[in-house]
Amino acid sequence: MIDTAIAARLDDGLAQLEITPSHHQREQLHALLALLHKWNRAYNLTAVRSLDEMVPRHLLDSAAVLPFVSGPTLLDVGAGPGFPGLVLAILAPHLKVSLLDSNGKKVRFQRQAVLELGLDNVTPIQARVEALEAEPFDQVISRAFASLDDFVALSDHLLAPGGQWLAMKGPGADEELAGLPTSVGLRQRHTLNVPFESAQRQLLVLERLGLT
Repeated sequence: MIDTAIAARLDDGLAQLEITPSHHQREQLHALLALLHKWNRAYNLTAVRSLDEMVPRHLLDSAAVLPFVSGPTLLDVGAGPGFPGLVLAILAPHLKVSLLDSNGKKVRFQRQAVLELGLDNVTPIQARVEALEAEPFDQVISRAFASLDDFVALSDHLLAPGGQWLAMKGPGADEELAGLPTSVGLRQRHTLNVPFESAQRQLLVLERLGLT
């Protein structure tokens, strides 16, 4: 498990985000962090090496979008080792989260995390997004998958009517917004103040125009 200093850093960050996890959820987040750190040394799942930096870069960055995730079904496209989907599934057990990635070792980590953390609301999937055949999802989220136009085009068949794309981006997304097809529009833009992280983050909520 993680040490008390790392646990306190996570608790402090969640408190700044006004998120109060249960004791069980805290234990699941600690176990996820420890498992990621263990696997990363062998399989290089993420460029972030230290537990201290994994807290803001992966856990708190993921948790910051929680207020804007309603589901009830959520597809995390290009989830890598499972972020933000695993964190959202822990903090919002009512969500049905599917984690999609084409990288075998990262999906193996997802499956191990689901097993060890007892997450019965998470389904890891190894596939390319354009090749996935599945029931459409209420929301489709991406943290570092592709440009906005590619994200929308490749996952359009996976978004339910009236659904939302949730794109986690840095500050320079206006050019990408200008490249969206005319059938898709920006519904909301939220600044994400991620504790202990200096880089600017934002969430873009996109919808098909003419649908609610």
